Amino acid sequence: MKKILVTLLCSILALSLTGCGSKKSDVDPIAQYGCDVLNVYNWGEYVGESVISNFENAYNVKVNYSLFDSNEVMYTKLLGGSQYDVLVPSDYMIERLIDEKLLQPIDWNKITNKGNLYDGVMATAYDPDNTYSVPYFWGSVGIVYNKNNVDPQDVEKEGFNVLKNSKYANRVYMYDSERDSFMIALKALGYSMNTENLDEINEAYEWLLELDRNVNPAYVTDEVIDSMVNGEKDLAVVYSGDAAYILSENDEMDYYMPESGTNVWVDAMVIPANAKCPALAHEFINFILTDDASYDNSATVGYASSNKNVLDEMIAAGGEFEGNVAYLPRTDNPNDEYFHHNEAMKKILSDLWIKVKNQ
Repeated sequence: MKKILVTLLCSILALSLTGCGSKKSDVDPIAQYGCDVLNVYNWGEYVGESVISNFENAYNVKVNYSLFDSNEVMYTKLLGGSQYDVLVPSDYMIERLIDEKLLQPIDWNKITNKGNLYDGVMATAYDPDNTYSVPYFWGSVGIVYNKNNVDPQDVEKEGFNVLKNSKYANRVYMYDSERDSFMIALKALGYSMNTENLDEINEAYEWLLELDRNVNPAYVTDEVIDSMVNGEKDLAVVYSGDAAYILSENDEMDYYMPESGTNVWVDAMVIPANAKCPALAHEFINFILTDDASYDNSATVGYASSNKNVLDEMIAAGGEFEGNVAYLPRTDNPNDEYFHHNEAMKKILSDLWIKVKNQ
């Protein structure tokens, strides 16, 4: 709680101070790094309140901080020649960027805070040796439900199948994403979410059609957060960090990850092959891994930190997410999977998803 108060004080004083607890550095970044501007491209609402300003003050640099709302938008910008020094894409997109040689390796000798990283987010399928990526946030996809209106036994017994239980007709939010929706259907059927078997995909398509007919779900994206905080429906597909926020704001809500498996994911920091300032990019990545920056990030955004010290502090007694079952994703279910990049399958799923919503 002490750190939370410090963060709030920093925000209050931000207009009158160049930094909270430290003065602006007199480092010469041109001499040390060859540049004094860092271009960062990240998801919207995905950084702590003071992280960017604190980095700017510590290194006497300017950060151009740009936002994207999907991995595909980020990829298109990069492919179009836009130059960034640090990106924060998701696992399957990192896999694609590696395959297409659009990233440069991380110099781990410059990441002196690598000891802060949680083992559970390292050595993953998309970058087994972490040659190209440094974990930023991680999470899962699960079900948020109103425990007063939805029988918890239904959720635990049926898993993702509870979403198409006609008992809950007109009370369900589905995430408007072919990738997530087909993951849910495939996992409910006992298949891999990375399957290329067209018979299994067709079964998943029929599952989604049945869900649409049985419960008339509302298809949403980020608006699901406020809607579930306000209790507008009783069941929703939600990312774990958003679920953690919902649970913290509405104690009638609970979170469940089906035993049949779900998507676990990592968003990680990478350096594009065409980065103008890779030396300063390494400093930024290393800075993000500090306890203070990682705490600010996680407390502000709500997703699980890649920093093991921050993870422990967040869920400890008196921590920001003490007792919040959505904050810390699981690492011990063999049915959980990462997405792999497969452009051909993505096109098939996208076409089928349009049919589901237009039936």
